[in-house]
Amino acid sequence: MFLSTPRLRSLISLLIVTPIGFASKFYTGPGAWWFNNYGGGIFYEIFWCFVVILFLPNASAFRVACSVLATTCFLEFLQLWHPPFLESVRSTFLGSTLIGTTFIWWDLPHYVIGCFAGWLMIKSIVRK
Repeated sequence: MFLSTPRLRSLISLLIVTPIGFASKFYTGPGAWWFNNYGGGIFYEIFWCFVVILFLPNASAFRVACSVLATTCFLEFLQLWHPPFLESVRSTFLGSTLIGTTFIWWDLPHYVIGCFAGWLMIKSIVRK
C-alpha cells in the first residue's frame, strides 16, 4: 500500500516542513537575515530527505541523508555555472528556491546540519 506507515509519516512531515521552509524566505523577525539566507537550507535538506523516504520507504536513513547531501552540494556548486537554460529556471521563484542562484560556501555547513536533522527524523518516523 502506497501510504504505509513510514510513507504516511513522511507525507505528514513534508506537509509540515515545506511551508516552514518557504516561510523562512519571508520571515522578518529576530534573526531574519540568517533565516532568509541560511536557515532555509536546513529545511531544504530535511524536505529532500522526506521526499526520498516517501518514494523509498525501506531505504537506509543514513544513505538517504548522504545522497541528499551529495546532490544538494552538487547543486550548490552548479550555481557557479550560468548557461542560459539554467538562468531561465533560476529566474522563477520555484527554480531559484530549488536550485539556487548564487554559490555561497556558507550554505554547505547548513546542508550538513539539515541532512543530520533529516537523518534523525527519518530514523524516528521509520522506527515507530
